Amino acid sequence: MADFTVVICGGGIAAIEGLLRLRRLAGDHVQVTLVSPEDEFVCRPVAVLESFAVAGVRRYRLERIASDTGARWVRDRLARIDVDSCTVHTDGGRELSYDALLIALGARESSPFEHAHVFTDRAAGESFRAIVQDIELGYVKSLAFVLPGGPVWPVPLYELALMTAERARSMSLDVQITFITSEGRPLKAFGQTAGDAIVRLLGEAGIKLHTGVVARVPAPQLVTFGETQLHAERIVTLPRVTGPAVPGIPAGTDWFVPIDERCLVEQTNGRVFAAGDATDFAVKHGGIGAQQADTAAAGIAHLAGIVERPPPFDHVIRGMLLTGNRPLYLAARVIDGLGWRSEVYEQPPWQAEQKVVAEELGPYLATLDAAPDPPREAPLPADDRP
Repeated sequence: MADFTVVICGGGIAAIEGLLRLRRLAGDHVQVTLVSPEDEFVCRPVAVLESFAVAGVRRYRLERIASDTGARWVRDRLARIDVDSCTVHTDGGRELSYDALLIALGARESSPFEHAHVFTDRAAGESFRAIVQDIELGYVKSLAFVLPGGPVWPVPLYELALMTAERARSMSLDVQITFITSEGRPLKAFGQTAGDAIVRLLGEAGIKLHTGVVARVPAPQLVTFGETQLHAERIVTLPRVTGPAVPGIPAGTDWFVPIDERCLVEQTNGRVFAAGDATDFAVKHGGIGAQQADTAAAGIAHLAGIVERPPPFDHVIRGMLLTGNRPLYLAARVIDGLGWRSEVYEQPPWQAEQKVVAEELGPYLATLDAAPDPPREAPLPADDRP
């Protein structure tokens, strides 16, 4: 049995990408334990489709993923980390020793406005579908999409606005749609070229755009920014995100986990890594989280003496924007939270079905989609798993 132990906390894109990359780099030379309170990995990048009665979210059993990768799965929640003793403590009272630890917990969500509808990909079919139905039935004639300030991934809100406009147009419905953002240009993380493309799409869809303004929603059906008051029958926003605030780990601004250029967490003796939305990296995106997880996995394999020291994390963001018609594909190198050398494509420069580009996860999920899942068995207690 391998004597180098790795604990991965989380069950999302960054956690599974890190698990897959680590297994590819290290093989059986490391013993991996995956800690997650959920029993499924839920792939949510195209969750907005469910608001329009199109299947989007895909689900995969963590038990199957752990079995495929030779990992031990512990269904439990991280409670705290003892850096000095290299121990993970869980809510269930377990103590898991590690030689290296990857924190990929994701971020916490909260509502930025009291009087706005918050779209979340955790319940996409429920959170916006009723509004779409009210538009289709002619009950709603005006909507405002308000992008809050602070850490947030903005793409779903642009997608909802564009797809809603297309649905209304296809049904010959007169619906006034306004998009309000504090960003100086749309999708700032993707750079100028992408921003210009979004402005064009919004204009073609008849969506009125306000940029660089801080909006408030002081009452139902009312948005204010500057001296402007906008009345809309429905107001839609995204959740504001904050870090997980892990006891025992340094916390940066808004409780995000501070990492260096190799995704190492500060003040953790060089043995704790973090990836994904839990980190203090300015851009929150599944593809960025996957790249961070790849960097962290290489760093862990280096600690185990298996590979050379990896290069620093290279921040390249790639994504697909759903529009209701043909999707748009975007890519940019991110420097200090801003997109540089951005590119816009009508045909994907990567596998078309990947909304979030993850080098390990994408091909692996394709194999799961192609193969029938074994019948579900009654789960064993985590301590009884091999």
